[in-house]
Amino acid sequence: MAVPVLLLLQAACVFSMGVGLWVVCKHFLTAEIPAAIGHPMKLRVLHCIFELLVTWGMIFERLRICSMPQFVRFVHDLVPLKEDPDVVVTDLYYGTIPVKLYQPKVSSCTLRPGIVFYHGGGIVMGSLRTHYAICCRLSKESDSVVLAVGYRKLPHHKFPVALRDCIAATTHFLKSLNTYGVDPDRVVLCGDSVGGGMATVICQRFLGCPDLPKIRAQILIYASLQAVHFQFPSHQQNKNVPMASQDFAFYCWSAFLDINPSWKSTILKGAHLPAEFWEKYRKWLGAENIPERFKKGTCQPTSVPLNEAAYLETRLALDFMNSPLIAEDEVVSQLPETFIVSCEFDFLRDDSLLYKKRLEDLGVPVTWHHMEDGFHGVLSTLDMGCLHFPCSTRILDTMVHFLKGL
Repeated sequence: MAVPVLLLLQAACVFSMGVGLWVVCKHFLTAEIPAAIGHPMKLRVLHCIFELLVTWGMIFERLRICSMPQFVRFVHDLVPLKEDPDVVVTDLYYGTIPVKLYQPKVSSCTLRPGIVFYHGGGIVMGSLRTHYAICCRLSKESDSVVLAVGYRKLPHHKFPVALRDCIAATTHFLKSLNTYGVDPDRVVLCGDSVGGGMATVICQRFLGCPDLPKIRAQILIYASLQAVHFQFPSHQQNKNVPMASQDFAFYCWSAFLDINPSWKSTILKGAHLPAEFWEKYRKWLGAENIPERFKKGTCQPTSVPLNEAAYLETRLALDFMNSPLIAEDEVVSQLPETFIVSCEFDFLRDDSLLYKKRLEDLGVPVTWHHMEDGFHGVLSTLDMGCLHFPCSTRILDTMVHFLKGL
């Protein structure tokens, strides 16, 4: 009886080593580490860990043990939290929506700013735990009350569940500001990656809500702001750069919108967009709106015939709730002061650049910081010890400086 068990253990070890070797080989064959990244070996290690989790998740999904998103979230939530003695953290539920409330421990005789934080992760990964350190430091260093929203994710909850959760939690918070000692004139919506997209969508949605406090500002960290066009210069330059490659970004996008992945090549070529779409939105999405220094080594996309079936499959992406970048002028012009962080080596970089220009053209005050050595997801390395990137601290410092100036 012991011999078969031993053989199974040996086989499992060999298989695990094989998976690890495959991940490392795939990384060195496909991943591009830009020379300007300050710590290239750190990024390689971080990306290999990420790819290893995704690969094991895919294996378990094929074996019908659990889905890939569930496995990745289970593993990253095993990391113990580092409590800050200067911040009081309270776990709450707004209905069925889990939230974390962060409050400076030192009492204040005045009302504090309030920040509603929506974490990133492509609706696949990320959680209240992965962004714990970010929210702790935001609360402590800006002397603010921070509410982090734990919205529902893939695979069981597709569009628009996550956004509805965030809207419901934000509404509850805005109606309870007195309870938390928050100044109703200084409420900020903040998010990274897909969370940044949700922050600006909610800002747009709340413009016509006179019964709620007016949002003072929005903070968008390498935000995902459109889901219609994948041929911007940053898409060409950074399609193989960790941590948001073209393949992973498309996986998140198609899974969230419930679009068949078989349309990938058609969509990436732009064959799903009709001519009338470009007639209406070229003024906002055209590459001429992106500064020339961000276009090095790229080519102008060629027009391709419309694939009607692909258009019908992807029409949901044209909804302003998925693509706030293309909201109408009368909406965007009313948005509050905006803080934007973009990263040079980010697949989604040009979303931020285009939104910055739209806001500025419409008279919305914008504070913009561009991280020349940044990549997508770098803020999440803030508390990763030896895998920490200095860029994450610079991003947090700029956020705190902006918040203190409100």
